[in-house]
Amino acid sequence: MAKKQELEGPDLAEEGLSIDQVDSEIPAAGHVDGQPVVVVKTAGGLRAVSGKCTHYGGPLSKGLCVDGQVRCPWHHARFDLETGEPVGAPALDPIAVFEIEERDGRVFVTGQREGTAPTASPPHSPESVVIVGSGAAGAAAAEEFRRRGYEGPISMIGQEKPVDRPNLSKDYLAGTAQEDWIPLRSDDFYADAGIELLPEQVSKIDTDGRTVHFESGGSLPYGALLLATGAEPRHIPVPGADLPHVYYLRTFADTKQIISALDKATSAVIIGAGFIGLEVAASFRQRDLAATVVAPEEVPLAAIIGDTLGRFVKSFHEEHGVEFRLGRGVAEIGPDEVTLDDGSTVPADLVVVGVGVIPRTGLAEEAGLDVDKGVMVDEYLQTSDRHIWAAGDIARYPGPEGEPVRIEHWVLAERQGQTAARNMLGHNV
Repeated sequence: MAKKQELEGPDLAEEGLSIDQVDSEIPAAGHVDGQPVVVVKTAGGLRAVSGKCTHYGGPLSKGLCVDGQVRCPWHHARFDLETGEPVGAPALDPIAVFEIEERDGRVFVTGQREGTAPTASPPHSPESVVIVGSGAAGAAAAEEFRRRGYEGPISMIGQEKPVDRPNLSKDYLAGTAQEDWIPLRSDDFYADAGIELLPEQVSKIDTDGRTVHFESGGSLPYGALLLATGAEPRHIPVPGADLPHVYYLRTFADTKQIISALDKATSAVIIGAGFIGLEVAASFRQRDLAATVVAPEEVPLAAIIGDTLGRFVKSFHEEHGVEFRLGRGVAEIGPDEVTLDDGSTVPADLVVVGVGVIPRTGLAEEAGLDVDKGVMVDEYLQTSDRHIWAAGDIARYPGPEGEPVRIEHWVLAERQGQTAARNMLGHNV
């Protein structure tokens, strides 16, 4: 799903780049064979890598270089400047690294470097790894185990294969992304990596026997267990909330259901003015569907990004035709309209509810783990059981001042999955 990127700067194979233009923090843009390349000054010398992020194709020439890494400006994916390896989500694939030489005060790219150094064996290798949850944290962890040299069995349990969840409320819902963009990886990728995908539902975790049990009746032992069960949408307790044209958006299947209902709809009400609600409203407007956002707050996202930026976001959406009914709650949902708490009504052929999520902590609680508004973990994401870690929306970890925090964000979930995997292998980061 990477987007085409305009070429900047000189041809680094033919013209080269003046060494004076190369900085240690700001990548210098160029290109080779029609592909963007950036040149950076590092402690080890000059380095040249692909200028295109492997996540969404963001321009690394607009990013920053910190501690031997280049960071994408779009979603802050991080890549090692020596090896090109992805070292921070949402990057999953490496970027190309190029050979360079200096001539007469200029830097020239002479070719692409082949391969990377072999991965060292991890300090600790569990007998087996089981990941409960196939969302952002679980999927990122599974790949990180292999990237860090773990060769044992990996099983990832989830009802849905790993998908690009942010796109579910954005491009795919808007009709501008094709369906085959949504899976994060192909079935062949997981087969080749030796990552077993189990479409099961876990019913119980036996911590004494180190075994997970399935609702289907089977079970699976683990040497180390990662809980990445994520969260589920918060439901609203109002009359009509269970009508068939009321939707919640969390999974690929949810988005498909909403899209299938759009053919017969001309108007929609989105309940909630958070990220999901605003993304859904924007996607509906791209499909020329009348969209009204209803929320109790006076300014969207003000609690997260502040009043000034929140008002800008609101005005931007209004410029694209989104209507707002702010400072209002929902009293009732009817077959073709939504009644607000002031008695006014809004036409609605379909309704999407996005009023936050609730962490899925039931399995952890029943297993006897320490749970308090999330699964409590230490700075290494280890739970109160030394064989179990937790990552993503469920993990409540020590914040900057030592206070427990739990943050719901897909990039953070991926990075926690990666960190948990490293620590399950004994890296203690």
